[in-house]
Amino acid sequence: MTTTMERGGAPSADAGVRTLVTRIRDRAHETPNAVAMREKDFGIWQEITWSQLWEQIVEAGHALLALGVDVGDRVSIHSEDRPEWVILDMATVAIRAITVGLYPTNPSAEVEYLLSDSGSVVHLAEDQEQADKVLEVIDHLPNLRKIIHVEPRGFRDVRDDDRFIFWDDFLELGRAHRRENAGAVESRMAVAELEDVITLVYTSGTTGPPKGAMLTNANVTFCADNLVTAENRMPGNQPPGPEDQILTYLPLCHVAERIFSTWTMAVCGTVLNFAESIETVQENLREGHPTLFFAVPRIWEKLHAGIMIRGLDATRFKRLWLKFGMTLANKIGEERIRNGGVHTPLSRLLYAIGYPLVFRAMRERVGLRHCRWAGTGAAPIAPEVIQFFHGIGVDMLELYGMTENSAVATYNPVGNMKLGTVGVPYPGTEVKVDPETGEILTRHPGVFKGYWNKPDKTAETFTEDGFLKTGDVGEWVDGTHLKIVDRMKDIIITSGGKNISPSEIENSLKTSPYVKEAMVIGDGRKFLTALIGIEMDTVGDWATRKSIPYTTYRDLTEKPEVLELMQKTVDETNEKFARVEHIRKFKMIPKELDHEDGELTATQKLKRSSMIDMFEDLVESMYGRSE
Repeated sequence: MTTTMERGGAPSADAGVRTLVTRIRDRAHETPNAVAMREKDFGIWQEITWSQLWEQIVEAGHALLALGVDVGDRVSIHSEDRPEWVILDMATVAIRAITVGLYPTNPSAEVEYLLSDSGSVVHLAEDQEQADKVLEVIDHLPNLRKIIHVEPRGFRDVRDDDRFIFWDDFLELGRAHRRENAGAVESRMAVAELEDVITLVYTSGTTGPPKGAMLTNANVTFCADNLVTAENRMPGNQPPGPEDQILTYLPLCHVAERIFSTWTMAVCGTVLNFAESIETVQENLREGHPTLFFAVPRIWEKLHAGIMIRGLDATRFKRLWLKFGMTLANKIGEERIRNGGVHTPLSRLLYAIGYPLVFRAMRERVGLRHCRWAGTGAAPIAPEVIQFFHGIGVDMLELYGMTENSAVATYNPVGNMKLGTVGVPYPGTEVKVDPETGEILTRHPGVFKGYWNKPDKTAETFTEDGFLKTGDVGEWVDGTHLKIVDRMKDIIITSGGKNISPSEIENSLKTSPYVKEAMVIGDGRKFLTALIGIEMDTVGDWATRKSIPYTTYRDLTEKPEVLELMQKTVDETNEKFARVEHIRKFKMIPKELDHEDGELTATQKLKRSSMIDMFEDLVESMYGRSE
């Protein structure tokens, strides 16, 4: 699997290379009236055809040119998922500029850092809330020329501020520029190069300031060829196509969401449906019935929990029926996993019995009745969750990658799946485990160009022979499949010298419908402890049914009955692990964790060091004099 390459991508090619934007242009010419995107507006799904999408991309590209955006300039987007995000992103790529995505939850201090670090010259702020974040720090952003806003409400006070422009006016500016400079956007597209940087994807910043990973046309092409279009990646060897529906709901600045929504749409012609919000995902799933669905583990855990708690308010008969369905699903999933992810005669028979009786309703409830491929990645997931969804007929496959390698490293191929691993290396991809440190190393044409304006950090990320250091510890299973042990920085070494992976224990805890967050502690300690955060909705519903009064989140976590419920969850988890990996004590997190409070990254990952500092008293109370 060796690939000869320059660091960061494939060798340069002749001008006029095929990019995401040229693929959209070609599809608009071939199938102009076919649906490209759908967005819900006032309760009705509105359609955007390929020709309409392309026209708006060209208009937005001309508008950027009118604002003086040059090759390599940065254009930032601070918005929830919506068509304007995609249009401005592709328009930026079309004129050979660079897109910088921001998470909707980024507070003003992070907005200042990201726009300053990237040197953004044009910024899209979705609404007044996002615009206010920019205005708070705009004096520290000398490069910023123009702020585009999409929602008109709340902008009366800035109508005379020439730094602001409404989206509709922005497109009108583009149309005027197009009349005077016909073909200017297409001319930029014609001289695009494989090594053009098309986006900066900023890291989550769990261990320091976020770094902008530079991804190129070459990186994206390799990613598309391996993750999206290759025939053997999906059941039935059928790659995505125009008949497939995708729901986009995760922030588009996240590389995984970009791949499995906008990049897949551009490359394969799939229909992209925009969720109304992250909170309405399940409702939108049931409305849209996607055929392809990618989700991070937290979403899968929530869907799994939703099925588990469905029977809590049901009659005794329905509770028994649901228990039967869950047991049958786990049996089928176990049988399929044992056979590499495909049906055996026994699992097929059991599924034929279970589908009309209970699985169809389960899949309908979570909105995945028509889903033919499902993926999970970006974080570890409990094997039990994967097994369950395989049992009800949702072929969920775990993928492994990171921003710096365009999310391309390993996958669990259909028919050769091993539960508990992240699969085998993609074709054209080198993956190895450092024999001394256990760190996973990758090398292929999808590996990024480096960190924006950080050559020292870039150099530290590569080995002398050009392998990307992932920061993950791994091991081979049967010499073929890669297992992720944990992040190198998260490995716990107890005072007794035992190496423990906290993520496996944490994921097991989070299979409970009552647990939202879990953080195992024990580095340099004699034994393991844990901080546990409850799922407010499910625990609150449980307390109501038990006639347990409560007022706030904190009050609920302090109830003896809730502590007993959590102890049961901890005990069940301990049964799955060796004695040295048992959680001896736990404490409840007294508040819902939040990105703005510094406990979570923008991708909702725990900032472990911040958590230790913030809840130091709780942690020390679990050890006390015993240490």
